[in-house]
Amino acid sequence: MIHKPWGMISQFVNPAKRKKKLLGELYDFPEGTMAIGRLDVPSEGLLLLTTDGKVSAEIRSQKYEKEYYVQVDGIITQTAIEQLRNGVEIGFNGKKYTTKPSKAFLIEDPKFPLRSQKIRDERHGPTSWISIIIREGKFRQVRKMTAAVGFPTLRLIRVRIGDIQLNDLEVSGVIEVDNLT
Repeated sequence: MIHKPWGMISQFVNPAKRKKKLLGELYDFPEGTMAIGRLDVPSEGLLLLTTDGKVSAEIRSQKYEKEYYVQVDGIITQTAIEQLRNGVEIGFNGKKYTTKPSKAFLIEDPKFPLRSQKIRDERHGPTSWISIIIREGKFRQVRKMTAAVGFPTLRLIRVRIGDIQLNDLEVSGVIEVDNLT
């Protein structure tokens, strides 16, 4: 497992040859290592890696909850949290899609280390933190969900997949996990 930092691609090869950092720059991973699911470049947090495609497919399935701590623009309302819980309409592959019901609730600032690029400061208004727990994973789903209820995502950190938690693993830290499933 790895604590993916902000600004890094969740891949080992960059087919576009852009000047983005790749996971393989953080550690000497075994050949054939792949990310289980992805976190987009501006997202951070728990990313599991494997060399076993079957394990990857199992963990990406809807059997496992994925929990995200999300800093949103503004003080989120209980109405918006209820909308997130019930499912919201987002765009996916050029079509409208209604997300499956999720768990969502307000949390205190989790006090993660500052990221390498500052988000913004108090002059731009208040922010709040929520936890969103989903079992599906459409492209940029959590970001689209918070925007759909009027509270755009400023920072997104995955903290849990199934029973595996990020806990206090430092940014860019890597630890070996014996059994993912």
